[in-house]
Amino acid sequence: MTASSYLHSVRASYDAVAGDYARLLGTELAGKPLDRAMLAAFAECVRGEGGGPGRAVADLGCGPGGVTAHLAGLGVRVFGVDLSPAMVAVARRAYRGLRFEVGSMAALDVADGVLGGVLARHSTVHTPPSELGPLFGEFARVLTPGGHALIAFEAGDERVRLEHAYGHPVGLDVYRTPPDRIAALLAGAGLTEVARLLREPAPDEAAPQAFLLARKG
Repeated sequence: MTASSYLHSVRASYDAVAGDYARLLGTELAGKPLDRAMLAAFAECVRGEGGGPGRAVADLGCGPGGVTAHLAGLGVRVFGVDLSPAMVAVARRAYRGLRFEVGSMAALDVADGVLGGVLARHSTVHTPPSELGPLFGEFARVLTPGGHALIAFEAGDERVRLEHAYGHPVGLDVYRTPPDRIAALLAGAGLTEVARLLREPAPDEAAPQAFLLARKG
């Protein structure tokens, strides 16, 4: 599958499910204390000295905007980016005080070295393994020295094909990846692992969930 065809499929699938995705997963963080703990640690890393908002942070693959809003509530100066125009429309309606943009996290409309952090929570899972190195290179490009990246993904070593999700037909590949492989790819992009968390799947999840926090040197 070419880069353009997989991105087209991801965009079309999330455009189709956007409304039901937001309805079904809008409060999912409430039942995931370890996820909230990692987001809180990330927020503390990217906030400025003295607890100020610091540099801007991008929530990449922000979906309907709930996690973007959660980070904003933790004092982070955050904006969301998503490939799906329908997801961005849902986010803009739900969180009118926050900024959301349509765009690809593989080619960000952001200058070099200006962001304090990037979050990719479950948004890299549709990226073919061969594209992860360049993707993390793009994350490193936009981060300032000392900036942090938090990557959350499904742990494992397999590809799962989804033809139906959130009540709609879709065409999505989900790549489960060993945490050590993600850490090595991040390191290859100049992002050094700071911490990791691996937890068992919640009732609405099909695989263990991993979180890697990395810092640009």
